[in-house]
Amino acid sequence: MTAWRETSSDGRALLVTVLLTGLTTFMFLPLLAIELTGRGVAVGEAGFLVGLLAFSGQAFSLLTGFLVDRFGPRAVMAAGFALRIAGYVLLGVGGGGLSASLVGGVVTVGVGGSLLGLAIKTRLVAEDGVGPRAMLALRSTFVNIGVVAGPALGAVVYPLGFRYILAACVLSHLILGVRLLARPGAAAARPRPATVAPEPPDGRWGRAHWLTLLGLGVTYWAIYSQLNVVVPIAALAMTGSTAAIAVVFTVNGVLVVLCQYALLRHVFARAANRTLLALGFLAFACAYAVLLAHAGWFSLLVFALPVTVAEMLIGPSLDEQAIRASSVRRTGIALGAMSAAGAVGSLAGASLGGYLVQLLSGNDVWLVLIGVSVIAAVTSLLLPKARVSHA
Repeated sequence: MTAWRETSSDGRALLVTVLLTGLTTFMFLPLLAIELTGRGVAVGEAGFLVGLLAFSGQAFSLLTGFLVDRFGPRAVMAAGFALRIAGYVLLGVGGGGLSASLVGGVVTVGVGGSLLGLAIKTRLVAEDGVGPRAMLALRSTFVNIGVVAGPALGAVVYPLGFRYILAACVLSHLILGVRLLARPGAAAARPRPATVAPEPPDGRWGRAHWLTLLGLGVTYWAIYSQLNVVVPIAALAMTGSTAAIAVVFTVNGVLVVLCQYALLRHVFARAANRTLLALGFLAFACAYAVLLAHAGWFSLLVFALPVTVAEMLIGPSLDEQAIRASSVRRTGIALGAMSAAGAVGSLAGASLGGYLVQLLSGNDVWLVLIGVSVIAAVTSLLLPKARVSHA
């Protein structure tokens, strides 16, 4: 990959960190509910803990962004490693029931992940000679390698005991933390001066434009969260197999690993972010339109293609748009705001998706999602192209 060759040795070390932390995260995350119920935790309480982990990883992202801008990625990264290690230890020593160590461990792992992830992302988009779009695409590719390989590796290790997985998480974070923080360059931000890019007279960013962008972020995660709520229910009904949704996620992860970088760096290299957002939301509409046919496995496998295109286009484009529209000294807050929008969208989408299934019948749920996707696509075109270029 061109971006990999152009990335500094410190940037490559951070990308490897993204891969390994993602790998260990997805070793334990799919098995967490199974492990908790096996320890005697009630199913409802186990669900609460899993949800609390996701909430803790996103809800404080705006504060995390402020900390990155105020103290720099190095300090925030160190705190992230420390909190994650402490959290994994607490999960390991936690017993049955909704104990303080389990709750504390879940929250600590989540907050630590927020600190670590945002600090690394902020540092990566400041790479010299590599644009934010290429770095965000490369980062997403490395994340998804962990998403694909992590569950399989976790399944292999789990028979030995869940604490072996947690031990692997602690050891990997300890080694990576020492490796990165021992070399100041790997964790220190090296921001490039922001330069104002040519734009049409109406291409200025105001409060309304920022609210529109954040609203699109909420909408994206609300639509995407249906892969965890509505789609699994529909997949089971269409195929009769509980493994159907796992197949969708596997296809999704493999496609992102293979195509994410090429799609954004080569196919859409010159496209404006608002164009990518519009195309992404239209891909969502196409994906959910496929499910109108109720054609069993065929519908489900075809659905995985446009929904993956939507993910590959929208996620990095939201972050890049926020970066380009913000001051270089407020990159952390801009990325944190988009992550916070994701937290709101995920929670709202998961809740509303469940109610849609209860209230609507037949294809009505898919029609609602198609309509929301099309509205979001049109709304994306209301955004200015960009105000600030970090180049």
